Amino acid sequence: MRHTPFFRWVLTAGFMLFACSAWLYAIQSDPELPATRQIDLAVVDEKADGTCKVRWNDPYEKKTREGPYHCDAGRDDSLKAPNYPDSRGYGWATGFMFTEGPDRGDLDDFEAFPEDDFTTSDTLLLLGVALILIGLVGGNLRALPRVLGVEARLVRRATRLAEAAGWAAEDYAGAVDAVRDAGRHGSLDGAPDPELVRLLWVLREAGPQAHRAAADARDLAKRLRPLLEVAAPAAGLRNRLQAGPAARADAEAAVTELRRLLADAERRGLRERFAQASVDLLRGQDTDRAALAAGTDFERDPDAYRRLLEGLAPREAAARPQPLRRRRRRH
Repeated sequence: MRHTPFFRWVLTAGFMLFACSAWLYAIQSDPELPATRQIDLAVVDEKADGTCKVRWNDPYEKKTREGPYHCDAGRDDSLKAPNYPDSRGYGWATGFMFTEGPDRGDLDDFEAFPEDDFTTSDTLLLLGVALILIGLVGGNLRALPRVLGVEARLVRRATRLAEAAGWAAEDYAGAVDAVRDAGRHGSLDGAPDPELVRLLWVLREAGPQAHRAAADARDLAKRLRPLLEVAAPAAGLRNRLQAGPAARADAEAAVTELRRLLADAERRGLRERFAQASVDLLRGQDTDRAALAAGTDFERDPDAYRRLLEGLAPREAAARPQPLRRRRRRH
């Protein structure tokens, strides 16, 4: 059963609200603010919280005006009375006076007329950001158990081992099949068939260890391939995230078994044995040199070749497992 992408929808809703907020900000036409200019203020009276009474010159009415204002309470003490060097005992501050409109000559007191705390755009923006954070954090926490189950390196090692096992078993099965096919058209009696002798020489040079390696390879490949199919969700982050809970649980069990098989294969040196068996079974590709060596060896011990040929009965034919990928031609 696939999981419901709840946090993905939460994240989508958050981005939609964020986009709506940006759109509202874009279409809202703020009225043009009246022009102002900075002027000096004489602080007649000031309280600790910055509430004060100031006096300033109004050039439009051509008179000195006085009114309430919110001074900067954190400005330097040297600007406040009685420290400020004013003969009247006033302090000093600065402010902005309107230079146009019906309020021309008045002070622009920002703190006295605060803007609205929240608009529709602000509300949508806050909701959108909250949903985006919930979607990102919740989605990552939900995906964390699935991400932690990724064992890509281990799956790759198991895949390479299965390939090596498949190749070793295939090489041995191919060598046995070639001997049987040559044995149907030639023999070792009278004038021995050179091709049959050469093919038997390949198996004789590989020795019984190649037969044992092929048997181990068939058994290991038969055990690894089904496990690799079940462990597919653990092979990569994308597969892991797309798999359902049941598939992930099966993949974890398969990974545990793969880890055990890899440890056992490393302890027994199976990868090296498979590689060596494949190399030994491919010695006959240089037919001229192999035929010369095979002919010399056959003349020295022909009975050994006959016993080897008799031992390769069809009932001992190895099933040839298919490799996990197309094998490259070896030279």
